Amino acid sequence: MSGKTRVCYSCQRNGRLTCRRTRLGEPCLKTYPLEYEGLLRRARVTFQAGHTLKESFRVAQLEAVVQMLEEHESDFVDALGKDLHKPRFEAVVSELVLVKNEALYAINNLKKWMQPQHVERNLSTTLDECLMVSQPLGVVFIVGTWCSPVETCLVPLVGAIAAGNCALISPSECTAHTAELLHRLIPFYLDNECFHVILAGTRDFPEVVELKFDHVFFTGNRSEGTRIAQAAARTLTPVTLILGGKNPCYVDQDCDIATTAQRIAWARFHNAGQSLVAPFYILCHTTVTARLVQALKCCLTQFYGSDPRESSSYGRMVNLDIFNRTKNMLWRSGKVAVGGQVIEAEKYIAPTVLTEVTESDPIMQQDIFGPVLPVLTVNNVDEAIAFINKQEKPLCVYAYSSNSKVITRLMSETSSGSFCSNDSILQSLMVALPFGGVGASGMGSYHGRYSFDTFSHRKSCLLRSTRFECVTYLRYPPYEDRNLSLMTWASTLSQKSQGWCHIL
Repeated sequence: MSGKTRVCYSCQRNGRLTCRRTRLGEPCLKTYPLEYEGLLRRARVTFQAGHTLKESFRVAQLEAVVQMLEEHESDFVDALGKDLHKPRFEAVVSELVLVKNEALYAINNLKKWMQPQHVERNLSTTLDECLMVSQPLGVVFIVGTWCSPVETCLVPLVGAIAAGNCALISPSECTAHTAELLHRLIPFYLDNECFHVILAGTRDFPEVVELKFDHVFFTGNRSEGTRIAQAAARTLTPVTLILGGKNPCYVDQDCDIATTAQRIAWARFHNAGQSLVAPFYILCHTTVTARLVQALKCCLTQFYGSDPRESSSYGRMVNLDIFNRTKNMLWRSGKVAVGGQVIEAEKYIAPTVLTEVTESDPIMQQDIFGPVLPVLTVNNVDEAIAFINKQEKPLCVYAYSSNSKVITRLMSETSSGSFCSNDSILQSLMVALPFGGVGASGMGSYHGRYSFDTFSHRKSCLLRSTRFECVTYLRYPPYEDRNLSLMTWASTLSQKSQGWCHIL
């Protein structure tokens, strides 16, 4: 961690030289329940004062996010290395760059997003204005996950800031070094009254949610997401849930096996397989299974050498609980074709490919957050589609084929949060595409404009004049058959009629 002292945002704004959290070297303590309510109250008072409404304020906060990541890149890399043994390359590309891209995209488009959107007018509103105005929701709660602890906290935060909200952010307790870094840095870059980082455990989340936020954004596993949704429902709080699931990957007989293997191996084994969006299992056409497994083996040697344990490009499991869960599933499922080595003292599991896997194996019954790739065989694309549709709806579906008809069928005949052909993960990183789940894999979406919309209320507004009362009087009592006939006639004048509103 950098040793420099930085005056926090609120102290700069108010001309003070010190505040309660000025020194970066202070120990980071867990946030206790009584503090949640106090932080929420502070944020709500600030929001109600209109502090976040101005475009200039939002842009300044977004620029501060970029500045924080640039000035403390080495600190974030160090924290991610301690938590996940994440290589510098992965930390920068899959975490920091993603957040900076989101922030810069929001800065460049914020003026346009904030403008009212005019909608089509009809005959009776020709002289009126029909528009939608995006207004911030208020104070939102953002819960990140340990798989990508920087990205899952800060990308939603970018959307919340752009939309004009205040926020409480809760990084995962599993990645303690990254959580503490965010807790220490954010007060020195973002407004201390609007944005707060809390260090809470997963058991605390329902209690925090019940304090009544204006929106809850959660990324993580299904069981925790369910508890948060239930807690939010008790206070009618809307939620966005980005949940894990078993993302299928179909490999067709008509595909470039070498390229397919490279892209799947990269997607499955980066961050030691700890990803919500990686391919979780392969449905491989039976005629190319042997070739694919051999190609995956060659890719892993090319990526990580003959002993991945010695590679500086390969990570470790985040904690012993997840290590043991992954190890137990690995040893009770299929046949190890590649890898399989485990070292508990290092939380190390080698990149592993399993063959002869059946649908009933433990590895196919639970979510896999580790470097294990099961390979199942199918005889054709029909079997693959049927298999996918038997399962709960996944966050992502992947398909590798040079046959466009096969790709079209997988895309149109399966349901998932997102779809990508002939590559993996990239669809979840693009700022111009919404990303989110469906069914069991979540609800709502984010990225770019979609993050802004998630954290906004789109208020419908009709700005009318008092003209044309000579027509609108027909709607008033006492009701007469003649008036009803005229209104019915007016509403059927055109096939494009918008109904009663023509005359009302």
